[in-house]
Amino acid sequence: MEVLYLLIPLAMIFVVIVGVALFWAIRSGQYEDMEGPAYRILMDDDDPLIPGNESRADPTKPDPDGNAGDRDR
Repeated sequence: MEVLYLLIPLAMIFVVIVGVALFWAIRSGQYEDMEGPAYRILMDDDDPLIPGNESRADPTKPDPDGNAGDRDR
């Protein structure tokens, strides 16, 4: 029975820690974009038309697939 004097405060501390972690996750934007990561896995990272990939596009380098004119689609 004496163990309840230890377990009840530990449970309350655990609940407070989980609550703080939940509020931190909500405030930091963890749940703002729920669909973006699901679609991001389907996108081609090597596409030079995706913003942020302009440095990867090298017009002097030949395309390994042989589709020289398809880069500008």
